[in-house]
Parts: sequence; structure tokens; C-alpha cells
Amino acid sequence: MEVDFAEAIDRFILYLATERGLSENYQLSTRRSLEKFSDWATKRKGFVSPSNVELAVLTEFLASEKERGLAPGSMKVVVVALKIFFRFLKMRLMNDRDPAELLPLPRLTRFLPKTLNQVEVCQLLEANMLGRPFPYRDRAMLELFYASGLRISELAGARLENLNLQERIIRVIGKGSKTRLVPVGRIACESIDRYLTQERGHLVGKKTGNEVFLSRQGKKLTTQRIWQILKEIAAATGFETNVYPHLLRHSFATHLLANGADLRIIQELLGHADISTTQLYTHVEQSRLKSIHKQFHPRG
Repeated sequence: MEVDFAEAIDRFILYLATERGLSENYQLSTRRSLEKFSDWATKRKGFVSPSNVELAVLTEFLASEKERGLAPGSMKVVVVALKIFFRFLKMRLMNDRDPAELLPLPRLTRFLPKTLNQVEVCQLLEANMLGRPFPYRDRAMLELFYASGLRISELAGARLENLNLQERIIRVIGKGSKTRLVPVGRIACESIDRYLTQERGHLVGKKTGNEVFLSRQGKKLTTQRIWQILKEIAAATGFETNVYPHLLRHSFATHLLANGADLRIIQELLGHADISTTQLYTHVEQSRLKSIHKQFHPRG
């Protein structure tokens, strides 16, 4: 059953949305990659259907993208989109073969995530907030970032009904709308409770939703504003290090590992789909140990 590029892409994106439950951002990114390829194949090869595509055509397209200066990370996104697209077409009998099956994924240089040490984290969390407009809110956000390792989007989207301070747990909706339960430390719970009882009520307006962290206008805090708040606090505390929300997530994971937490548990807490992503933190810890050995061992 031969279909043209436009129809094949539309069916595939619908599949990602309805059957796979993948995010709108992922759908948009995948659509862009596939439409870029279909435009190239139509103009350069005269193809109107993905059934005409062979491995050599895919290789030629990727070579042209590389010559155009596409970064390795972006190249990997395109290759993954092509592989799952053609696998879908074969599975749904719209193609009799999968030309992308033998297409290799680009090898990426993996950079170790930067982290704060435990002294630096304490310095940040104990920053003087009294000069800030909403000190309880800002401290509660920092404490929750480090206590639970949330992504910035997860913290911005945290809702009251998903927060249980008595049980010290928060229900998080992460990437791909996947839900996980994450413990919240005692100090973070105390900070959040102080914000909820003493400050949040003053921020509530007519159109306020159930988000935990609110702006001056009573609306959900944007990720951009959360990023800005963290930058302001770090600057006021005298940090020379570039401090950003994901740095606290990295620090959360690295400090758990350093104190003996199992890698699988850390994977669950972070909401990583693949354990290989979490394994980056083992390299961070090994790097730290080597640095300590070199500094303090007489023959280091």
C-alpha cells in the first residue's frame, strides 16, 4: 500500500501521539527531521513516496547534512527519526522493507555533567533570602531541586494535589508524560510548608491554578523565571561557578552515588528511560576520586 511522504509522515506522527504517548515537542522535532528529508528526497531524487528510498539515499542525505554543518547531536536526532519512521512503515505494511535498518547511529562525545560539591550546595541553599520579594518561595524551590533532582519543567509543573508533605513524597510528570513518585527530604518539606502557609496565599489570584510555585501575578512560574531566580541567588551569594537548575539535578544524583545509592534507584528517581544516561554519574564520581587521589596521595 504505497503512500506519499506527507501522508506517511502524518500517520507516523499520529502513531507517536496516540499509541506511544510521546510529547508534543518530540512530535514536532521528529516531524521537522522527516519533512527535511522528504523535501530533499523530492527535490534531489524526484521521490514522492518513502517506498522508493534505499539505504544509499539515506546515507547521501546525511552526508549532505554533515557538509552543511549539522552538529553531531542534531545529526543523531535526524537518524533516530529516520530509523523509527521506516520501522513504522514496514510494521504497518506501507513499505515492504526497512532501508534504515542498517543505518548506524552517529557516535557522540559524551561530556561529563558538571556538579557542585556538598559544601557548595549548602552555601547555595543557606543563602540569605531576606532581601528577595518572595524568600520562602525561592528557598522552597532550591530545596526541592536538590532534595528530589527534578527537571526545571517538572518543578514548574509541580501541583498541590501531587505533593504530600506528611509522606514526604511528590508525584512528578516527566518526559513523555511518564509519572514517577520521588521522595522529598525533611528540610525541603519544611521549606515548602513554610512557603505554602506564609507566602503562597498572598500570591493567589482569580485565575490561579493548582501549581505549587506562583509568580507575583498569581500564575504558574515559567521555567525562564525559575532559571533567572536561581541565577540571582547564586550571584548574590558570590558564586563564580555558572549555577543553573540542571546543575542541582546533576549534584543530587552524584551525591547520592557518592554516598552509596544504587544506580538503578538513582535512575528511577531521575526518571531516566535508559540506565546508560544514569551511568554518566559513575564517570563523574570516578573522575572526582581520581582528582582526590592525585591531590592527596604522595605518589599521586
